[in-house]
Amino acid sequence: MDRLPVVAGQFYSNDPDALKQDIASCMSTAEGKMSEHTVLAMVPHAGYPFSGGVCGKTMGEANFASRVILLGPNHTGNGRPLAVWPDGVWRIPGGEVPVDEMLAARVIACHTALEADTVAHAYEHSLEVVLPFLRTVRPDAGIVPICVAESNLDVLRAVAGSIAATLKQDPKPASIVVSSDMSHFLSDVETRKLDTSALNAAVALDAEALYHEVLSKDISMCGILPMTLGLFLARELGATSARLVAYSTSGDVTGDYSKVVGYAGILAS
Repeated sequence: MDRLPVVAGQFYSNDPDALKQDIASCMSTAEGKMSEHTVLAMVPHAGYPFSGGVCGKTMGEANFASRVILLGPNHTGNGRPLAVWPDGVWRIPGGEVPVDEMLAARVIACHTALEADTVAHAYEHSLEVVLPFLRTVRPDAGIVPICVAESNLDVLRAVAGSIAATLKQDPKPASIVVSSDMSHFLSDVETRKLDTSALNAAVALDAEALYHEVLSKDISMCGILPMTLGLFLARELGATSARLVAYSTSGDVTGDYSKVVGYAGILAS
């Protein structure tokens, strides 16, 4: 089953030529591709005028494998807690990104919590907005999109172990891309303070610390669950270091710092 774009023309241009120009502009601050294999990237998923610069710089400096596990939050509440899109292609203006159907089937089979489910993805924008960047930097990538609403830490840890074991059965490397925005609708000062505490845990590759930091401080990081899963998985795949590539808030674009959203880009290898 193919997935058609649902936020083209809203979060990003639905004109292929304009989209290509926008992606190039968003990636213009990238300082060159990292030499190490990128095990995990975290990027934001707001409209490109707001978060495109952070996403573009991060994706532009990543060194992705051709197999990419995409992990995003479930904003709609639809579908299963760990929903894997199993087949077809994800269409974007001017092109498409194929699902790695064989790997998706193996991922679904590796743990009972993972289920084939397109309902959770149908109107979820968080992975869609990342795909034009991924197609630009790794046009041969095959993806396994997973919408993550599972909140049990033990389940996330166990699922990460099962996915890692599945990926290790193939000598070809894999990368993880997590889609997440940071704090929502607080002042710029408070947003940066809270986001720093969460990002410190993420850069330390400490999934449990991030999970508990976000929950205990009520940080409105929408991708906390996929990022927790992603960090567990990155550790299982051998990641040993991470860095904050870029950070901004919507106030940097609008000039209104009274209520902002935070955007961060992380790369781990």
